[in-house]
Amino acid sequence: MSDPSAPADAVAGRLDELAGRFVPAILRLDPFDVDRIIDRLLAALGDALGTEQIVFATTGDSASCRDVREWNHPGMMTPGPEAITIPITVGGHRVGVLSVGERPDGRRFSSEVREKVGMLADLMALAVQSGEQKLALERARSEGRRAAEVPPAMMIDDGADSIDFEDIIGDSGVLRVAIGRVLEVAPTDASVVLLGETGTGKELFARAVHNRSRRRGRPFVRVNCAALPPTLIETELFGHERGAFTGAVAMRRGRFELADRGTLFLDEIGDLPLDVQAKLLRVLQEGEFERVGSSESRAVDVRVVAATHHDLEAAVHEGRFRMDLYYRLNVFPISLPPLRERVDDIPRLTWFFVNRRQRALNRKITSIPPGVMSALQQHSWPGNVRELENVVERAMIHSTGDTLWLDDGPLMHNWRPAAEDSTLEEVERQHIERVLRRCRWRVNGPGNAAETLGMHPNTLRFRMKKLGIERPKKPVVLEAGRLSA
Repeated sequence: MSDPSAPADAVAGRLDELAGRFVPAILRLDPFDVDRIIDRLLAALGDALGTEQIVFATTGDSASCRDVREWNHPGMMTPGPEAITIPITVGGHRVGVLSVGERPDGRRFSSEVREKVGMLADLMALAVQSGEQKLALERARSEGRRAAEVPPAMMIDDGADSIDFEDIIGDSGVLRVAIGRVLEVAPTDASVVLLGETGTGKELFARAVHNRSRRRGRPFVRVNCAALPPTLIETELFGHERGAFTGAVAMRRGRFELADRGTLFLDEIGDLPLDVQAKLLRVLQEGEFERVGSSESRAVDVRVVAATHHDLEAAVHEGRFRMDLYYRLNVFPISLPPLRERVDDIPRLTWFFVNRRQRALNRKITSIPPGVMSALQQHSWPGNVRELENVVERAMIHSTGDTLWLDDGPLMHNWRPAAEDSTLEEVERQHIERVLRRCRWRVNGPGNAAETLGMHPNTLRFRMKKLGIERPKKPVVLEAGRLSA
């Protein structure tokens, strides 16, 4: 057991270390492992505080129904008086309470220690809540919702589901996985974090979550946190009263009020200043906020869907993003695939953008040459779907007839069709590269490039080495739901 006479800053340091140890376990939580994690955390908390008893109680379906978990120091005969009592609220609803017994020496806990104990209490409540949500998702799967099969992403005119998945075009396996995650989490009220590179369609997926939820008849409000200066983010989110600052000539409601009973999409949440992060955490925990210039608390019921292309894990370790806000938001992360991993979707996406812009650009494109489509599929697309849309629109402006031609830009310089006087080696190299890309650079296994080309895998490797063909390196991709200690 820790020395009860240890200074407050040493106790606070031990509590920070506790959070760092247990956050990864909470984020990867097996729903059937909740009790063991809570018991371990209570014992570690009691040891760090130098107390003899801790009680953690969560509210069930009714206020009188509680699940009580208790830790007592070995050898304690009778429970002593409480030193800290922390009510735990989520979304404005009380979900439990954490009680810490007095120290044997009777010394009081500092305000810093009390605050950190409150953070750990929230962590335990999150473990219970996360476990319940995961069990609910497992029940939904076992009941065979939608025949337990993830449907393909729909085109704009694909019938009834086109409202929910409007503009999410493609049928690749990685896209199906992301849509399957949307189908799992949308019916719940769990917070969602969309992880992916710029241009992967995070707002479209946020709308899909909203449209599949019970809040679909209520507002969907979007805030781009990176587009607002730090001085305006707070008033944009929470609103302000008349006279709150110079230029505030009238009361203004913030985005949280506008999204009441609906969904708030916080795009690029990694760019939020730390002081605003603290206020956002309060809204998520208590369901209350104050307008700038007001002391009156206002209740709000909002589901938050956040998105970022930043590595939030690194931001937490660097002190740029609050750990407690991270694990409060990161209940259900969804990774969105970059376009370079969805090569098979590029033809459908290209025709979708062509058809959508035909009338506005006064064009009637009816054909796309194989060479143009091959060039599109060979590009690395650092800007993802948004870049493809811009390239297609530029090509439509460049094309004057009924055939889509790319302009003579960098994208065409990276691909050259074999001319009539090309050498046999050049033709062979281009053909092998096209087959490798179509087979996702698989040389062995089912559907591999060697089988398609009708040669032995070792022969293909030899030809690749001789022709100087190398698989392009993939950039680092964010890994969802992982926080190293």
